[in-house]
Amino acid sequence: MLNKGCFRTFYLLIILTATFQACTPKLQKGSVKKLFKQSAIVNDHFTGFALYDLDKQQMIYELNSDKYFTPASNTKLYTFYTCLRMLGDSIPGLQYVNRGDSLIFWGTGDPSFLQTDLKAVKAYNLLKNTTQNIYYSYGRYTGTFYGDGWPYGDYNDYYQAEITELPVEDNVAIVYADAAGELQVKPGFLKRYLRRDDTYKPGSFFVQRDILSNSFVYPNMPVPKKYRQEIPWKTSVQLTLELLQDTLHKTVGLVSLPIPGDAKTIYNAPADSVYKRMLQPSDNFIAEQLLLVCASTRFKTLSTDSVISYSVKHYLSDLPDKPQWADGSGLSRKDLFTPRDMVALLNKILAEVKDEKKLHGMMPIGGVAGTIRSAYKTDNGVPFVWAKTGTLANNHNQSGYLVTRKGKRLAFSFMNNNFTRPTREIRDEMVRIMTYLHDNY
Repeated sequence: MLNKGCFRTFYLLIILTATFQACTPKLQKGSVKKLFKQSAIVNDHFTGFALYDLDKQQMIYELNSDKYFTPASNTKLYTFYTCLRMLGDSIPGLQYVNRGDSLIFWGTGDPSFLQTDLKAVKAYNLLKNTTQNIYYSYGRYTGTFYGDGWPYGDYNDYYQAEITELPVEDNVAIVYADAAGELQVKPGFLKRYLRRDDTYKPGSFFVQRDILSNSFVYPNMPVPKKYRQEIPWKTSVQLTLELLQDTLHKTVGLVSLPIPGDAKTIYNAPADSVYKRMLQPSDNFIAEQLLLVCASTRFKTLSTDSVISYSVKHYLSDLPDKPQWADGSGLSRKDLFTPRDMVALLNKILAEVKDEKKLHGMMPIGGVAGTIRSAYKTDNGVPFVWAKTGTLANNHNQSGYLVTRKGKRLAFSFMNNNFTRPTREIRDEMVRIMTYLHDNY
């Protein structure tokens, strides 16, 4: 039997334990529900949310999580996962065969080929250093220059580069002012298409490309200092050939042959660096091209639709809701996903990468890097949210991972569609709610 002293001590321990448990925050469905119910901003438009405990493998809270939303660039997470399943640790750059004194090559859609930031050159060096005659075999890409459902009105904007089987330097022209204040363009080959148009009178200095051609015009007004504009060029087989010849400083022949079974592959950039470049700044060009790269590993033709269908059937059939997936980047409003699908996908991505630190390093990092660098603050220098954003007019979403102060590992999808207030207000409210969850649970 316990003596009185031991009993008092035992009783005190019970009281202290009960008090400590009562004061310890618990992530409960009711408390998260209250957080959303009290938000005026969240409740004035169509909002979806799913919060998932990665350690317990269970959903914590859902709001319209089974409803379909326009995901915008959250779509890149589908592209990312498909690449993880279909590609290895390096991106296939070109496929080629040696036939006598000739080297014949086919594009794989590789976005890293002379890309501005990635600067992958292995495939380029193969063509540059060979002593054989080189021939580009075209016609492997079966789609159109835009993804399904893309807005044609955005053709002059940097984020809507055209899709091709052999992209060169991002398929985007960089127009800039040099030290002397003269207007230049990169690649320099395109300078021949740049001209002043005295009849073109925009409100401020702006370069406009013709929608159907590579006619770039600028107004008769002074070029602003440090002027820089990125404009997608109008792609064609002929322009690709001319750019290759101008870059390689050698003749490139043109043929159209089916790719043979004995074609070799040269690998270009490390896959992780390409994924990071796609996810952190949300690069639409890389996302679209990567689906073609996936196609190159399984099909003779390069087809976005074929890869999406294959991925949905073989890799995503266990999602709670069947995704309506149209393109690689999320530019299309035909893309429709549910928040609970996004959370399930985040779970699958984590399982495929297997290294949480590595995965976090590729994602946008709150307060540190990418599209949420300025949205979140770190917790005394330590980031706590890693999430892909998605933004179109009247739509703004975040899907990713959250680690709380107490070490809880969570996955979430926060989707906002059809709002009329400024996007900044939606973003700030999302950040407020996610930061509260981090601080209190």
